[in-house]
Amino acid sequence: MTDATPNLSSPRNTGTRTYRLPIWSDANWIVRIALLIGLILIVTALAAPWVAPFDPNAQSLISRLRPPIGFERYKDGFYFGTDELGRDIFSRCIYGLRLTFALALAGAVIGLLIGGTLGLMAGIIGGVFEEVIMGLVDAQIAIPFTLIALLILAVMGSSLDVMILVLGVYGWEQYTRIVRGEVKKLIQMPFVEAARAAGATPLRIAVRHILPNVVSPIVVQFTLNFSNIVILESTLSFLGLGVQPPTATLGSMVGIGRDYLPTAPWIVLAPAMVILLLTFAVQILGDWLRDKADVRLRSR
Repeated sequence: MTDATPNLSSPRNTGTRTYRLPIWSDANWIVRIALLIGLILIVTALAAPWVAPFDPNAQSLISRLRPPIGFERYKDGFYFGTDELGRDIFSRCIYGLRLTFALALAGAVIGLLIGGTLGLMAGIIGGVFEEVIMGLVDAQIAIPFTLIALLILAVMGSSLDVMILVLGVYGWEQYTRIVRGEVKKLIQMPFVEAARAAGATPLRIAVRHILPNVVSPIVVQFTLNFSNIVILESTLSFLGLGVQPPTATLGSMVGIGRDYLPTAPWIVLAPAMVILLLTFAVQILGDWLRDKADVRLRSR
């Protein structure tokens, strides 16, 4: 006669469960570092009014060009030092991060919507419409976008709305090329042919059968575009064509601080480091999300 007494020492009978966060447990150490950096930057940007110790635009000429903590002439509370007008660099970096992040996110989303929609329509409709769209893509690629951005800002001004428009137009042609190429391959697949034979409309085929299969390349392009928009905004602000002072962006801080680089390098190094951390986190997380979203890579 077998012993039917349950083994109380078995983990199945302890009544306890272990929970884990898939995003964290499935990631390697580089992705975890990028995830932590990204979360810290996002939370800091959202909580800027509570995290920043000073008004980012408050000037104090008596405290101008004070070095960061650990150096002589450091002033209590100004951890990253002060700029040429005595403004707290730490506070300006936090507010500049928030504005730069918002501009890059808005520009990347607008570019995704424009380019993704045109690529999807070009791949499905084909014909003259596809030729026109791809002609516009080739024209966009042939002209350096920095020149286009400079022309738009010179004509329309450098207000916040114009800046969002310029950043939103950037990179749309890459989405169009990628999505159109993926649609051209997917539209010949058996499951699309079966859906078409079953009477599915082109819109239903695009939404239910094609879009889910182009998520992976779109995610990769979005992260690349986001990082490039951060650099583009920084470049335009560096040239004085971005958001105008006294509003702080990371690029404008670098541009203003370049004149003081030999004597006060902390004015440039602090915002430049924030730009580096932001782009690093976005690129690493985007590559990891690509691997997670790609069904072919997960099946290996």
